[in-house]
Amino acid sequence: MALFKPRMRIGKMIDITPGMLREAGVKALLLDIDNTMTTHNNPVPAQGVAEWLALMQSQGFLIMVVSNNNGRRVREFSELLGLPFEGAAKKPLPVGFRRACKRLGVQPREAAVIGDQIFTDIMGGNLLGAYTVMTEVYEPESMLLFKMKRACERFIIQFWRD
Repeated sequence: MALFKPRMRIGKMIDITPGMLREAGVKALLLDIDNTMTTHNNPVPAQGVAEWLALMQSQGFLIMVVSNNNGRRVREFSELLGLPFEGAAKKPLPVGFRRACKRLGVQPREAAVIGDQIFTDIMGGNLLGAYTVMTEVYEPESMLLFKMKRACERFIIQFWRD
């Protein structure tokens, strides 16, 4: 079960403070897009996201978007925020996260993977050896596949002990 359990659970990404990350030895943030920085397939970041990113950058954190989405979606969203990105990351495989760490010049243990899904973000970050942070979703997805995945996540979460 440790493979599926994040090191931290939090409401929204913007609730994470620089101090929380520094305490964990984090230097770089690897961020998911959908339901982490905005609602699913929304081209615009959620309220407060741009300000949070600016705060984190002012505090010295390196930031990169790492998403399984196609190149255009990831590129347009990331460019809107002025962030580098890794699209088609193949999460939960750690390959996209590894490339991001290499590009940022950090070791995996110095990175925090922040996302809303156990089977992609958290599992991939744990396989990498990163600090993992699971956020709440902005809006539940309506597609059947996502509903099934969320049901499996709820089943796993009931076994977590803090």
